[in-house]
Amino acid sequence: MKLQFSKEPFMTEDLIKRRARGLDRAFDILDFLKEKARPMRPNEIASGIGSPKSTVYELVASLLERRILETVGRDGHVYLGRQLYFLGQAHLRHFDFTREAEACLGDIVSQTRETAQMCLLNGRKYTVALMKEGERHFRISSDIGENAPIPWTASGRLLLSHLSDQQIIDLIDPDDFILPGGERLPLERFLQEIRKAGEEGFFSFDSVADTFTHCFAAPVKNEHGQCIATLCIVAPRADAKTHYSDYRRVLIDSANGLARRINE
Repeated sequence: MKLQFSKEPFMTEDLIKRRARGLDRAFDILDFLKEKARPMRPNEIASGIGSPKSTVYELVASLLERRILETVGRDGHVYLGRQLYFLGQAHLRHFDFTREAEACLGDIVSQTRETAQMCLLNGRKYTVALMKEGERHFRISSDIGENAPIPWTASGRLLLSHLSDQQIIDLIDPDDFILPGGERLPLERFLQEIRKAGEEGFFSFDSVADTFTHCFAAPVKNEHGQCIATLCIVAPRADAKTHYSDYRRVLIDSANGLARRINE
């Protein structure tokens, strides 16, 4: 009997760890390009993520081969490739939550005329995952997919409500408690707001990122009662004050309805 030997190298623990580190760095490259939102050269990426240039060049070549990255222009710049778009579309086709949430946002806008969003945690940050602009003459919107510090957001109080105080402290970068105006949000106040938001199933405040909007947020919970996303309304402060009760009711009803549909 003739024995057939695998041509693959023996997967030692050291080799497994090296491949895992390479995978981590590949994701670092993708995250960095997403954050910067522009094509960059591999040496710029290496400096930005703190990895050896040789490693980044090797990973970029591999990602280009798989169309995860694409070349842009003739100066060696690369950016996120179309294969990521196709992967995202495949995800959306099998992710009923997104389709249901889009319908919810449309309903919120039709009832309030205000901008509506669905927001999520993205690692140690907060991000707007979906948005439907309001029916106003002036534009209130956010950049979809852009990460923001969790303490800056109304949604963050709800998205962290299932965690212990220590888990929250461990999760958030200490610098993220520094608000856009330069003042530091006291940790104790933040934790109290999280507990209050969790108990009430709602949170709202004047935006810390600007001086003219008020943010409303309500939790979308899974079958275990954990907040996995939020539905939000972003409105001018004067209108938010005038229609506060109506906006709060619409948002909570919409979030509860979305939760029921995805948990059926």
